Amino acid sequence: MRTIWTTTAGMLVLMAGSPAAAQTAGDLAAAALRAQQAQDPGAAAPVQYDVSFPNAVHHEAQVTATFRGVPAGPLRVQMARSSPGRYAIHEFAKNVYAVSAKDGRGRPLALTRTDPYGWSVAGHDGTVVVTYTLFGDWGDGTYAQIDTTHAHLNMPATFLWATGYDDKAIRVRFRPYDPKWRIATQLPAAKGTDTYWAPNLQYFMDSPTEISDFATREWPVTDPTGKRYVVRLAVHHTGTDADLDTYTAKVKRVIAQHYRLFGRAPRYDYGTYTFIADYMPQIAGDGMEHRNSTIITDKRSLADAKFAQINTLSHEFVHSWNVERLRPAELEPFDFTRANPTPSLWFAEGFTQYYGPLMIRRAGEMSVDAYLASLGGTLDYVLNRAGRRYGGPEEMSLRAPFVDAAKAIDQTNPNIFISYYPYGAVVALALDLQLRQRYPGLSLDSYMRHLWETRGDTERPYTPADLERGLAEVTRDPAFAKAFFDASVHASGLPDYAPLLAQAGLTLRPADAASGWLGLNLQAGGGTVTVAEAPAPGTPAYLAGLERGDTLLSVDGKPVGDTAALDGHKPNDRVTLRWMQRGNQREATLRFAADPTVEIVRSETAGATVTPRQLAFRKAWLGE
Repeated sequence: MRTIWTTTAGMLVLMAGSPAAAQTAGDLAAAALRAQQAQDPGAAAPVQYDVSFPNAVHHEAQVTATFRGVPAGPLRVQMARSSPGRYAIHEFAKNVYAVSAKDGRGRPLALTRTDPYGWSVAGHDGTVVVTYTLFGDWGDGTYAQIDTTHAHLNMPATFLWATGYDDKAIRVRFRPYDPKWRIATQLPAAKGTDTYWAPNLQYFMDSPTEISDFATREWPVTDPTGKRYVVRLAVHHTGTDADLDTYTAKVKRVIAQHYRLFGRAPRYDYGTYTFIADYMPQIAGDGMEHRNSTIITDKRSLADAKFAQINTLSHEFVHSWNVERLRPAELEPFDFTRANPTPSLWFAEGFTQYYGPLMIRRAGEMSVDAYLASLGGTLDYVLNRAGRRYGGPEEMSLRAPFVDAAKAIDQTNPNIFISYYPYGAVVALALDLQLRQRYPGLSLDSYMRHLWETRGDTERPYTPADLERGLAEVTRDPAFAKAFFDASVHASGLPDYAPLLAQAGLTLRPADAASGWLGLNLQAGGGTVTVAEAPAPGTPAYLAGLERGDTLLSVDGKPVGDTAALDGHKPNDRVTLRWMQRGNQREATLRFAADPTVEIVRSETAGATVTPRQLAFRKAWLGE
C-alpha cells in the first residue's frame, strides 16, 4: 500500500502502510506541516493569539497568547518598547496587567517578573498559554484605543511576544465586541472566523488593525509592468457615503501620481494595499506607514476638514516605497527592545515630506498658490530656526529618539533642534531645483526612481554613503554628489533658494518686511500676557534676556492687556519693556528688527514678467 495524506475537518490523517515505515518521523512531520499550511496558512503556527473586548466600554481587551514547541527552561515573554515608524522609546508594558499563565494541560504556571518589560514562565510542558488584560485609550499610529465604537490596535502596543520566536509564524483570532464590526488589516486571512496570520514577528508587529463598523472602498491598480493589485480604503468615520466617495476620487487621482513617480507599484506581499483611517472625535491626529498598509487618524470628519486628510494619506503612501522598501540599514531588522535611530531620517521622512504635497499638487488637488504657501512655510521654518547652527540633517535625524513623541518632564532647549521632516524637505527642494538646473532631463524624480530601482525594488537597505553614491550614479558627477552631501547633509549649509526658484518664475521674498519684530511668541490668559516660547538666539528678545514663562508688565510704561501690545511697530523702533522673571522685575529697551519671515509666490503676482521658459520649468516640476 502507498502512503496517502488527506484532510478531515482541517486535520491531517495518515493512511498507514509499509512505505511509511521507511520515512522518518521528521519527514512525516514536515510533510504534515506543509499540507496543513497549504490548506490553511498559519494553522500550525507556533504562536497563536486570541483577543476579545468584553470590557470595551472601559477600554480593556483580553488577550491570550499561546506558544507551542517551547524548549526546556523558562520562556521569556515581554511587551515591545518601540514600534515601527516611531523612533523613541514607548513603554507599552505599562498598559498590561492581570497576567497569568498555564501549560498545555491547563495547569497554572508561576510567572516571575524581574524587570518592568516582561515575565519569565518556567515549569511548562512545551506549551505556554499567557492571558492578560490590556488597557488602551489613545488612538493614533502608535498606541491602542478600545471603546464601544472600535478597537484600534497597533500590534506592539497590544501583543506580548516571546524570545526565540521571531521567525515563527503567527495566527491571530479577533473577537469583535459588536456583531457589526469587521476587520481591516494587512494581515492575510486564515481559515476560521475573523482569523489572520503572519509569517513572522516582524510582519505581525508591522500590521495595525482596525476593528469597527467601517466603510470600505476598493479598486484594482495595474502598474506599468502589468502587475495587478487591489487598493482598499477602510474608513471609520462619522461622515456620509457621499463624503467617502468624494474622498476616494481624490485618493485615486493622488496615488496615481505616486505610481507615476516611481514607475511601478511596490510588490504588495499579499496583493493588497490598505489605507486604514479613523476620522473620529476621540482619536488623536497621526499617520503611520507600514509595509502594505497605513494608519491615518484625524479628529475631524472628512467634510469638516474639507478633505485635508489627503495630505497625511499622500505622505504615508510615499512611504510604501521610501522607508518600507527603500529602507535605512539601521532599521532592518527592527528591534522592539530599544529605540531604533538612523542618521537618514532627513531622507526617509524629509524627502517623503517634500513629495507628499507635491503629489497632491501634480494631481490637481491643490492649487499652485496653495502649494507655494505650504512650501514657503516649510522653507521659512528651516531658514529662520536657530537649530541649524547646532547640526545638519543627519544630526537632527539622530535626535529623533528624544523628540518623536518621546516623553520627558524636564525642559529642553527648543533652539537646538529642527525637525528632520521640514529640514529634509528643504534639502529635497534644493536638490530637485539644482538637478533641473544643472542636468537637462534630470530631477529629484530621477534620483528617487534610480534609488528605487537599484535598492528599493530589491530591498537592499542603504547607508548614507549609498545615498551619495546613488546621486553620483544618476548625475554621472561624483564631485557634485560629494559637494552636495558635504554641504547640506553632513553639514548644515543650504543654497540660495531665490535664484533656484526663479527658474520656475517664482519669487522668494520677505512676507512682511515693513513690520517690526522682536522674536517674541506671546500668549494671553488669566489677565496676563506671557512669553510662550524661548526666544531664539540673536533675536531682540533673546538679547534683552526675555525667557519662556516671563510675564510682560508694561510697554513704554503702559500696562500690557493683550498680545497686541507690541503690534504696529516698524523696524528700528524702540520700546521699553518691563517684565517679571521668576520673582524679579526686569526692564530693557529693545530695538525692533525687520520680520524675517519669507514666502514663495508666483512672480507674476509680484508684478514681474514670467517667460515661457520659466513657465515650462514650473509645469515640468509642479504639473499642469
